[in-house]
Amino acid sequence: MYGTRTDHYPATSKLLHWLIAICVLTTAPVAIAMSRVNPGPTQDTLYNFHKSLGVLILILMVLRLINRLVVGAPIADPGIEPWQKAVSSAVHTSLYVLLFAMPIAGYVANSAFGASTPFFGLFNLPPIIGKDEALAMQLFTIHRWAGWLLIVLVLMHVGAALYHYFIRRDEVLKRMLPRVMGGF
Repeated sequence: MYGTRTDHYPATSKLLHWLIAICVLTTAPVAIAMSRVNPGPTQDTLYNFHKSLGVLILILMVLRLINRLVVGAPIADPGIEPWQKAVSSAVHTSLYVLLFAMPIAGYVANSAFGASTPFFGLFNLPPIIGKDEALAMQLFTIHRWAGWLLIVLVLMHVGAALYHYFIRRDEVLKRMLPRVMGGF
């Protein structure tokens, strides 16, 4: 849903975007690290932190979707080529889908595995399904591959933003920057 603004995203959209970006940019290296350390307290801590970030990402994505439906987004820059708009739309849609699907798949996989899904030590989410380790392994595999796809899409997203900022020198990136960083 697009609004009629041409100059910027609302403050709520910017805040949610950057909070989710921080979470994603944190959880990806944590996911890689947790699979490479030896089993024990450090690995447990990394897993719990990863799970907590996943729950937070899901909460923030729900808020972001509501925000997007309520306040919309600026219209696309009219100077952007149609193929670039199509790629941008595909990447953004894929990011939204993955940022909803991955935490849900992780939560269901944890439940099927019989593992807890903590939220920063404050509470554990209740299991959503019964124990089924075969299903858990399938879901963890899907979750892992979706994570790699998410990393690729994030790199494309960041690369496109930097392209607009440094090469095209247009306002596309500036519309999402916080006011203190040169945004509106």
